[in-house]
Amino acid sequence: MPSSAEELALLDTDMVLGRAAERLADKYAGVFGPETVDRVVHESYVALFRTARIQRHLPALAEHFASDRLAALAHAKGAIVSPTPQVLFLCVANAGRSQMAAALLQHHAAGRVTVRSAGSHPAGGIEDPAAQVLAELGLDLTEAYPKPLTDDVVRAADVVVTMGCGDACPVLPGKRYYDWPIADPAHQPLDVVRGIRDDIDSRVLALLNELTGDTA
Repeated sequence: MPSSAEELALLDTDMVLGRAAERLADKYAGVFGPETVDRVVHESYVALFRTARIQRHLPALAEHFASDRLAALAHAKGAIVSPTPQVLFLCVANAGRSQMAAALLQHHAAGRVTVRSAGSHPAGGIEDPAAQVLAELGLDLTEAYPKPLTDDVVRAADVVVTMGCGDACPVLPGKRYYDWPIADPAHQPLDVVRGIRDDIDSRVLALLNELTGDTA
């Protein structure tokens, strides 16, 4: 019998992750075995647990993160063919620049591009100014969260855009790489962050035009 509240919480978390693994194993049946799915789910939970400021909803976030990683891995293996270009935005914390870029590209692309973001050293949460300046454009970051950089999302990407992560960002053959010299919005006043947002937005539109031939 569990002897403490902590043990009960661990048991409950393991049960929730187990159910998440079962759902994802059904979703990716024929692509990944249940053991692989279970491993990715638990790895994703541990990776998020290390840095998250608020851990109450981590099992749900871990399921979302694991699902995205499995989709990326399946694409990289050729088990799932995506008709859309795969773009990965990388920065250090995945709390400001890369999150803004991902949200803006997702908005402008309207399903024509698959977008992911990650950080070489992810923060515990999204930076409030980044969320505020995107909210001014009607874009909501309340469901976004910093994600650690994993090999699967890099291998799935057709285009990798780095923003200040330096040597921590891996370079793999066969990928198109862009390094955007964009200022870090952390601890900056809103007016400065708005300028950073607009710089990112113009670059995102140019990238979308390059990928699809249409900025609409």
